[in-house]
Amino acid sequence: MFDIFKKYLTDKITLTEEELALIASVSHIKHLRKRQYLLQEGDVWQLHAFVCKGFLRTYSVDNKGQEHIMTFAPEYHWAGDRSSLTSGLPSKFNIEALEESDILLIKKQDFEMLCTAIPAFNDLINNILQRSFVVNQDRIHANITYTAEEKYQDFVSKFPAIANRVPQHMIASYLGISPETLSRVRKPGTSK
Repeated sequence: MFDIFKKYLTDKITLTEEELALIASVSHIKHLRKRQYLLQEGDVWQLHAFVCKGFLRTYSVDNKGQEHIMTFAPEYHWAGDRSSLTSGLPSKFNIEALEESDILLIKKQDFEMLCTAIPAFNDLINNILQRSFVVNQDRIHANITYTAEEKYQDFVSKFPAIANRVPQHMIASYLGISPETLSRVRKPGTSK
């Protein structure tokens, strides 16, 4: 599985064999069964996680038992709880495998060491964080300004592979709309 991560990295940045060996030395693979948790609410998140194979979702559950999906992470995406990672406080989220998954994990202190020791790796991570910030900013904007139909169309246009890979009720949860509303806006000619 490290070869998948190695390809991901070398497609984006130039690394020496020594740098790749250093990254490999602090990387660990965790296999998750479908519906197995990588993180549960109340635990402190202390890792950086890269999805080599499979599919994860990050979600919370409100006091009424309603699930709210924050993110999906298919192959070649990062997953985790940045708030818990940086604050050291217990997570408000669960991270669950929607499919059998192989996740590459790097401990927080090892990740920080890699960022210091390998400038190209640090630059890549900063670029990913900047793009994530923009994605989250766009999502907040969509949530407060778009209609349910516009939210769905935006989601399908940005994430077509995800839209075909998860149940509709999870898409509705991610969009912050009811499954019934999603069903209505997905039918041509019935929305507006």
